Amino acid sequence: MRRKTGIEWTEVTWNPTTGCDRISAGCDNCYALAMAKRLKAMGSARYQADGDPRTSGPGFALTVHNDALAQPYRWSGRRVVFVNSMSDLFHAKVPVDFIRDVFAVIADTPQHTYQVLTKRSARLPKIADKLAWPKNLWMGVSVENSDHLNRVDHLRHVPAAVRFLSCEPLLGPLDALDLTGIGWVITGGESGPRARPLDADWVRDIRDNCVENEVPFFHKQWGGRTPKAHGRDLDGAVWSEMPDLARVVTA
Repeated sequence: MRRKTGIEWTEVTWNPTTGCDRISAGCDNCYALAMAKRLKAMGSARYQADGDPRTSGPGFALTVHNDALAQPYRWSGRRVVFVNSMSDLFHAKVPVDFIRDVFAVIADTPQHTYQVLTKRSARLPKIADKLAWPKNLWMGVSVENSDHLNRVDHLRHVPAAVRFLSCEPLLGPLDALDLTGIGWVITGGESGPRARPLDADWVRDIRDNCVENEVPFFHKQWGGRTPKAHGRDLDGAVWSEMPDLARVVTA
């Protein structure tokens, strides 16, 4: 279902799949995995299948929800929608046909702007030409440290209207970040009881790279025990830039 969200760079979430598996350092303290465990305990029907305990957890098995495909057709107004806040649409267990179905829904509801984010970037160039890319779909990859800059290269193969990077949780500097073909960058620190520290210079370097290359820059949070523990200010300013296509009228 559509849910209002506290994520500053979007408005609502839509989860046609749920569940995932850890694949890199950015997944170590996954908020969605912890939330799925709570939702299972509360009896939520979508979170009853357990994932592999080595990489996933209670209520977090990758699960496709065909019934969720009808939800956007019932929404009024115009929204910026984060697709799969509780999963990864490009997980290997998500059939290409289902990804096509999700893209078809996005194309059928052009009043909304949809943001899809993946860590499984290697799958993007393999199937990009098998998909019809709607004009209202933004495609992004997560890049938490320099070990995963190859995800940016994978993203460049995608013919999305906007290609964006989520550098959250940012766990190290991205000195060699090439912004060619990238239309938006988000940075943010980790939150929760095991939050890892965020060096302000890592964020400044990314901001300066964005400014130099005229790429919209959005600093979401410094993180800490809670997401808003240390605010959003960077050197006395709040950076909330977004691509022009995100300037939708909210009903």
